[in-house]
Amino acid sequence: MSTLAPVTEPPGRHPLDPDPAPSTKAGAVLALGIAAALTGVMIGGLVPATIALVLAREVRADLRAAGGFLLGSRRLRIGVALAWAGIVLAAAALVVAGIAGLLTFAAYGRDYAPTVN
Repeated sequence: MSTLAPVTEPPGRHPLDPDPAPSTKAGAVLALGIAAALTGVMIGGLVPATIALVLAREVRADLRAAGGFLLGSRRLRIGVALAWAGIVLAAAALVVAGIAGLLTFAAYGRDYAPTVN
């Protein structure tokens, strides 16, 4: 006669626990981050990137307060990374435009007559 250990099921969730739900704000941060990355080169990406970073602070607080019942931390991380990429692209576009403007301005120097020293 062999003795087998009784099969026990892992403890289930408490019936009053809410179902995990996706965070809509995290989705908004992701959408704004994508918009910032796509329009960052045209300098228009600064607006959605700023809104995404401000909204990300709220989403982090909501995710922490939900205790694991609110999903969306991956979308939040990707959205914040894309928002920062949009800011970097906008800054790079401003630097390139500034350098191009200076080079264009420098090409049109004063044109003196041939008799002037």
